Amino acid sequence: MEFIFENFANLTWKHLIMYVIGIVLIYLAISKEYEPSLLLPMGFGAILVNLPLSGVLNQMMPGIGEVQGPIQWLFETGIEAAEIMPLLLFVGIGAMIDFSPLLSRPVYFLFGAAATFGIFATITLAVLLGFDLRDAAAIGIIGAADGPTTILISQVLGSKYLGPIMVAAYSYMALVPIIQPATIRLLTTKKERMIRMPMEDDKKIPKSIRIVFPIMVTVIVGFVSPAAVSLIGFLMFGNLIRECTVLDSLSDTAQKALTNIITLLLGITVAFTMKAEDFVKIDTILVMLLGLVAFILDTAGGVLFAKFINIFLKKKINPMIGATGISAFPMSARVVQRMALKEDPQNILLMHAVSANVSGQVSSVAASGLVLSLILSHLG
Repeated sequence: MEFIFENFANLTWKHLIMYVIGIVLIYLAISKEYEPSLLLPMGFGAILVNLPLSGVLNQMMPGIGEVQGPIQWLFETGIEAAEIMPLLLFVGIGAMIDFSPLLSRPVYFLFGAAATFGIFATITLAVLLGFDLRDAAAIGIIGAADGPTTILISQVLGSKYLGPIMVAAYSYMALVPIIQPATIRLLTTKKERMIRMPMEDDKKIPKSIRIVFPIMVTVIVGFVSPAAVSLIGFLMFGNLIRECTVLDSLSDTAQKALTNIITLLLGITVAFTMKAEDFVKIDTILVMLLGLVAFILDTAGGVLFAKFINIFLKKKINPMIGATGISAFPMSARVVQRMALKEDPQNILLMHAVSANVSGQVSSVAASGLVLSLILSHLG
């Protein structure tokens, strides 16, 4: 009977810390409903991969040889080998996005661009703190507020902090309703938050433009930042399926079945990077803090840009709109609308917020591709 308890001898304090982290992620997913489709499988996966001699990881079995663990196989096949899972998720995300609000108000592209400030500022800060350029770039991409993009860039750059980066990216995405309001209030006055903007109806965007848009964006980004073609290409391909209207069943499948399956698998697969011996380090805390800085600076960049252009405008823009330039769609738009209603129960900013929020989807991917191109060209 002693062999039943032998594995307890392999338990370390680092394993216990990972169990706590896993339980916290599961708690946030179930009790607080913070990104449950991702945090729950990540939390459960963190426990699975940290059970000593866990069967979900590759291991040598006496008399049998190496036995392949399912989570490790999923990671090596779906993420490490070809980054296929994040890219497939982009197809589903693209199929969900309606770019019509943004095409009705193309000026809101500026807010998406401004809200990438945190990416580049955090990369600079990480380098100054002693991180390798590849790792610094991967950490900065947390500010994209886009989990699949963060996974893809971190993997392509070969960052050794993939685990902490993934946990930071998805955790802070889930905490957008907490992080953004605090940042917005710090940078705006009550008077600014009460600025009303006209309730504009979306212009009827012709079908031809909605079809040309994803093709045009892919081609432009492809020439400007070739390394980003897979990122933007899969996103826009999903959107093209949606807008062509001749593949409605495929669009519906991409939005629901494909997205749900890949999200579920991605969450538990990413847990492979959360092994105790690699995760429980001082650098992990620093990575998490830098990720938070990236999120805050992205929000601040959008808000401050809106305040800046208000200097030159007669009809002022509510600076909270700038915060929705991040890629956390549609959470950020909802947060800003709730804040607007709290200050003024009759202030409807939702369509403006959604327009800027949609621009964040394109801007974050384009910025991430630009970072990838610059880093790869610099490193040769």
